Amino acid sequence: MPAVQTGYEHISLDERRTPIITGTTMKVLELVQEKVAYGWSAEEIRFQHPSLTLGQIYSALAFYADHREELDKEIEQRLERADATRRTTGPSPLLESLKAKGLL
Repeated sequence: MPAVQTGYEHISLDERRTPIITGTTMKVLELVQEKVAYGWSAEEIRFQHPSLTLGQIYSALAFYADHREELDKEIEQRLERADATRRTTGPSPLLESLKAKGLL
């Protein structure tokens, strides 16, 4: 199923109805999480993702601003699923090895 255009020039919905930057695999949620986690400006996001234009980045941020409640809920659900997976899989063998060697 092809992506569905939205009212935002650079934003489409993929087959799962997830907002992505048109012509890329970058999800709006991923870009927003980077902005929040690292405190990046649109220009810094552009530096970190040179394949994206500032227009694409600003469209993603505008889409997020206009759909903040539902996207924040999706981010929270993803974090909960990640936590649940982490709890059921136990500690990473690599992490345990690094801790045992005093590297962490």
